[in-house]
Amino acid sequence: MNAKRVHRLCRQEGLKVRRIRRKQRAIGHSANAGHVRRAEQQNQVWCWDFSFDRTTSVSTLKWLSIMDDYTRECLTLKVDRSITSDDVIDMLAEPFAMSGVPQHLRSDNGPEFVSQANQASLKKVQVATLDIAPGSPRQNGYAESVRSKLVDGLLRREVFVNMSDARQQIAAWRTDYNEERPDSSLGYVTPAEFAARCAASVRATPSLQQHDEVTQRELS
Repeated sequence: MNAKRVHRLCRQEGLKVRRIRRKQRAIGHSANAGHVRRAEQQNQVWCWDFSFDRTTSVSTLKWLSIMDDYTRECLTLKVDRSITSDDVIDMLAEPFAMSGVPQHLRSDNGPEFVSQANQASLKKVQVATLDIAPGSPRQNGYAESVRSKLVDGLLRREVFVNMSDARQQIAAWRTDYNEERPDSSLGYVTPAEFAARCAASVRATPSLQQHDEVTQRELS
């Protein structure tokens, strides 16, 4: 008589038994680590991660942060009671519209990130995923850095009465992080200022119509 037989017999008798959860297969690899696949320009690599806290009424709060590896800019910081893989995809719409679509997204092996629905949605917009090795948060170093600053600078210092209060405080914290705090790794400018410089230094690619107009003028 072993544990598996006991579990099977209990189910046959209609007794309440603990559900056996299958361990999700990890798909990450150390070759996707931030120090290996370094971002060399804006929108080349974004990273995302979760943080957790509670309100004063002990309701769970889940935070999703998305940042640009190169500019260190926090592109999105959302909080809700729960955030599913479908919610994660929806939350990408705003930074995509505001900052453009990245080439890669780096994450750990959380189910919200490695789900088939998530992978399929990112593939449609031609965004490749960089999944780090299991149990190696330092391989997603920039996301961990923002999470650490969020925890030390806000979550451990402030209390949240309700969801509205949490969203107001997080919006103010994100503005302060992006626009008020100089970053030594960026030459002591703020992430927002550094991102603006990067965007200004990139020449706009002329459209095909503009190219045809220039060619016709040159021929005439």
